[in-house]
Amino acid sequence: MTQDLTVGVPNSESGSESSTVLSVSIADPYVLLRMTDGSIRLLVGDPLTCTVSVYTPPSFETSKKFVSACTLYHDKGPEPWLRKTSTDAWLSTGISEAIDGADGAPHDQGDIYCVVCYESGALEILDVPNFNCVFSGEKFMSGNPLLVDAFMREPAKDIEVTNRSSEEVTGQGRKESTQNMKVVELAMQRWAGQHSRPFLFGILSDGTILCYHAYLYEGAESNSRVEDSASVQNSGGLSSISASRLRNLRFVRVPLDTYAREETPSGSPCQRITIFKNIGGHQGLFLSGSRPAWFMVFRERLRVHPQLCDGCIVAFTVLHNVNCNHGLIYVTSQGILKICQLPSVSSYDNYWPVQKIPLKGTPHQVTYFAEKNLYPLIVSVPVSKPLNQVLSSLVDQEVGHQVENHNLGSDEQHRTYTVDEYEVRILEPEKSGGPWQTKATIPMQSSENALTVRVVTLLNTITKENETLLAIGTAYVQGEDVAARGRVLLFSVGKNTDNPQNLVSEVYSKELKGAISALASLQGHLLIASGPKIILHNWTGTELNGIAFFDAPPLYVVSLNIVKNFILLGDIHKSIYFLSWKEQGSQLSLLAKDFGSLDCFATEFLIDGSTLSLIVSDDQKNIQIFYYAPKMSESWKGQKLLSRAEFHVGAHVTKFLRLQMLSTSSDRSGAAQGSDKTNRFALLFGTLDGSIGCIAPLDELTFRRLQSLQRKLVDAVPHVAGLNPRSFRQFHTNGKAHRPGPDSIVDCELLCNYEMLPLEEQLEIANQIGTTRSQILSNLTDLSLGTSFL
Repeated sequence: MTQDLTVGVPNSESGSESSTVLSVSIADPYVLLRMTDGSIRLLVGDPLTCTVSVYTPPSFETSKKFVSACTLYHDKGPEPWLRKTSTDAWLSTGISEAIDGADGAPHDQGDIYCVVCYESGALEILDVPNFNCVFSGEKFMSGNPLLVDAFMREPAKDIEVTNRSSEEVTGQGRKESTQNMKVVELAMQRWAGQHSRPFLFGILSDGTILCYHAYLYEGAESNSRVEDSASVQNSGGLSSISASRLRNLRFVRVPLDTYAREETPSGSPCQRITIFKNIGGHQGLFLSGSRPAWFMVFRERLRVHPQLCDGCIVAFTVLHNVNCNHGLIYVTSQGILKICQLPSVSSYDNYWPVQKIPLKGTPHQVTYFAEKNLYPLIVSVPVSKPLNQVLSSLVDQEVGHQVENHNLGSDEQHRTYTVDEYEVRILEPEKSGGPWQTKATIPMQSSENALTVRVVTLLNTITKENETLLAIGTAYVQGEDVAARGRVLLFSVGKNTDNPQNLVSEVYSKELKGAISALASLQGHLLIASGPKIILHNWTGTELNGIAFFDAPPLYVVSLNIVKNFILLGDIHKSIYFLSWKEQGSQLSLLAKDFGSLDCFATEFLIDGSTLSLIVSDDQKNIQIFYYAPKMSESWKGQKLLSRAEFHVGAHVTKFLRLQMLSTSSDRSGAAQGSDKTNRFALLFGTLDGSIGCIAPLDELTFRRLQSLQRKLVDAVPHVAGLNPRSFRQFHTNGKAHRPGPDSIVDCELLCNYEMLPLEEQLEIANQIGTTRSQILSNLTDLSLGTSFL
């Protein structure tokens, strides 16, 4: 031990109680301590004697303001960024260069600032060690879109007065909720990179994270002169103080993608922000707590990646040595210590960590073989062929015409023509996160397109055992003169041997009339959509035998979905059909259909407890949700599917994936009332413009609350380019007749703007719709947690 410091000196006024240290922030050679009595101390290190001395800033000894959070910020570098924002910026830079040049002094190490937030919610930036205020903002806690130095806002006094009076009128009920709110943690950091600017983070006691990005603001000349004279009078003629202020500094609020908020317990506040400069080549900060998250900085943009795998994380730090290069250590709340590295294969500059797998071809459809952890994938590769080969493959093999080559010149016959050749690749993901390996390839015949690949479970009628097989549906594309034909192929997937030939073996193949556009397994039978009809087959181990068919007017089946014995069928022009299969009498019967004409892109079942809905996306970028209600009079005795909701997504949805919703904190408490919530599924969907979205069911009460919030936000939020979300989300029909359905989908993209509003406006809006801010925020958090699949 080299030195013993007593920091918590008992104040003479407050009696004999000594205060203890709550939080600490280090910027060499200073250490900033925040005490339990709301004061701050500065420890100053002396590099010559290697000792530390305690220093209490004089401005804080006299003031009775209670500091709720503070941090040190080291403005590093040969060109400290904050210096550019002060009024005499050109002066100071000129002087420092001259001094450096003169006597070869060590280069400028930058300035150190102290950022302080008081109980009142005001923010100040002070320079260290003199503790002169260089920037101050009122109501930092409100989360206003801009933070401006209070010195610059002298003339706008009269506006604020009117606001205050209106607040008092609205009653005492609203004031109570903000009384106990305060800023519990601050952090300010400028990460490396070209043209980088500092970020300022604040965590409020209710778990809200405010993020601000500093920028340089050049005001008009005439404006600043007026304020100069005002500030001189205010500070009693001390123009030197006003000159050192960072008056060109402003902060703009940055929206954070959906991070999961958490209520900070009032008992023991712990520091949750850890800043890192290089973990696996990335920089940013780590947020510990019950819902930890990574905030990574890319090109001056923040990307938020929640880390849900280990639950609550109580401590985190960077580790960089020979055995763990640019890694990290963290401790979970169970007391488990983990030493980790970030996986290098993922790219984090995205909404979710993304890993790209090169295929060198065009993927068309992918499915997952869960038993063997394999991904069968339809891929097409363009191949150049001589023209006479292409022509001979277009001839109908049954009739066997000879190609009449004599009307083609000899040079034309050797001209090449590009055709897509299809194959089904079976990929295995690499455990270590390396590139995926192709375990097997199933080539298609010439001019045969693979249209669908599915993993099906079929009941072998002879051995009475279930077999899991890979089913492929194909079509021959041979021009319009030839009748359409297709093949259905069944493959069994063997043990993962090193020899790829043995991995998949064909167990059945049959040519059928019409293209095989969709396949599905239905209670051990195989349902095949071939051309305009769907046929149900049973499997004997060597043969598929048709046992039932449905010959409705579908022109071309785009998708088949199955839940229990219900079938949802989407057609290219005729909208959707809802069928059921009865084992007795083995028949497929039509329960109901949508009578409108609709060009389907994708269909799926949406399950919410015991409620079954049918969802369909179309070529006009809409989504519609239908339900089957045979007892309702408007369903024409159950023939017609009724509309439950409709919504304009603004992108072509080509695939829905049904996933069980994750449990959230509010569900666990309400689990005793009824287990209906456990059987809840959300749909993840992918679109043709490369976006990913999610549709999730809501209970009635939450829906009513969020819908009334949405109606308020249409008017309260400035929209992108002034475009109104209410008209944009209307069902687009492209001139066709359409009876509008109920408006029962809330748009979470609009609802996410609620958190970006200033605190007073959030309370005002919540008050207007008859609820509380915390209630709305907990609903939104539950939604983002329940659907955090990625």
